[in-house]
Amino acid sequence: MARSDVLLDLFEVIRDRVENPKPGSYVAALVGDPKGIDKVLEKVGEEATEYILAVKNGRRHEITYEAADLVFHLMVSLKAAGVEWEEVLGELLSRRK
Repeated sequence: MARSDVLLDLFEVIRDRVENPKPGSYVAALVGDPKGIDKVLEKVGEEATEYILAVKNGRRHEITYEAADLVFHLMVSLKAAGVEWEEVLGELLSRRK
């Protein structure tokens, strides 16, 4: 798998878990939580805080780990909000000069 495909592939897995919930799926449990989107957004906030603290403290391994967690939970929140990853990529592309 090419590096550029990793995020697209990850979003496809997230899409599948949201649209076809399976027992034991973290994504399905998160999106299906009784709190709804609030639960997903709490995780985004939690991961953002952990990322900020890792950067502030200069812990390279933690920065990488928390950045991955943040991106993952951001993607889950996008899917839960009905936004596709390709829309985000399109927006980023439109900002290139």
